Amino acid sequence: MGLVGSTAIIGTAAWRLGWSSEEAQATSKLNVASKSTFSTTEKQTPYNDVTHYNNFYEFGTDKTDPAKNSQNFRTSPWTVSIEGEVKKPRKFSMDEILKIAPLEERIYRHRCVETWSIVVPWIGFSFSELVKLAEPTPKAKYVAFETYFEPGQMPQAKYSGLDYPYVEGLRLDEAMNPLTLLTVGMYGETLPNQDGAPVRMVVPWKYGYKSIKSIVKIRFVTKEPPTTWNRMAPQEYGFYSNVNPNVDHPRWSQAKERRLGEIFKRNTLMFNGYGDQVASLYSGMDLKKNY
Repeated sequence: MGLVGSTAIIGTAAWRLGWSSEEAQATSKLNVASKSTFSTTEKQTPYNDVTHYNNFYEFGTDKTDPAKNSQNFRTSPWTVSIEGEVKKPRKFSMDEILKIAPLEERIYRHRCVETWSIVVPWIGFSFSELVKLAEPTPKAKYVAFETYFEPGQMPQAKYSGLDYPYVEGLRLDEAMNPLTLLTVGMYGETLPNQDGAPVRMVVPWKYGYKSIKSIVKIRFVTKEPPTTWNRMAPQEYGFYSNVNPNVDHPRWSQAKERRLGEIFKRNTLMFNGYGDQVASLYSGMDLKKNY
């Protein structure tokens, strides 16, 4: 869902009235401690739309492919390795991740560079809680993320044209922003495979491909890390990838977007509407040059 971004303009498949009945691995309920004050009050996108309209190129490039092809994706046991410029490198199991901080429900807007958008009740906690446990050294300036990749489980990946494993990155201060969510669930349950099970990032003011899925490695580094889409098409996908309606994609406008389930387009909001919380991160930067 714009999380492993596509360069294709939305096709007619985007607006199918019916979805496949196929579901990925069964999810389970999560105990949510609280609802977050960061949540939007906008209408939530139906669960079936969010779970059947995805970009997850490891499982195929069509929007309906991930739900269909990820059903046998093995997400247990699972570990996330914390590496690099940290005082306390370690590996977290999913049980340990779930105990780092109380889980919150956060209803966030989510926008794809392909100009479609959704509103999702994610479940997780601020990524900064994990960062505190890792204790980055003064040399750490960026955070690099890596998605799980195993060709035997993801045979469709070879047709996508991307290099794997999928990688993404944030500046450390972006990663420490309270909005940046280490995400373990959605709609009250654990994540379905096609939406990034068992753990992913959600960075609501950026285009969706920054919200890396199925994370296995988090590395704190001194220099700007490579990111998959920037490496693939640097003229189209900058490192920062902030939602900015004033900077067009080279092949289409970003001024408007279409919410899944709606017919008419709406104006795209700067920083996806989260400017009050994040604009200060980019003070003095040229946001057209640093796209």
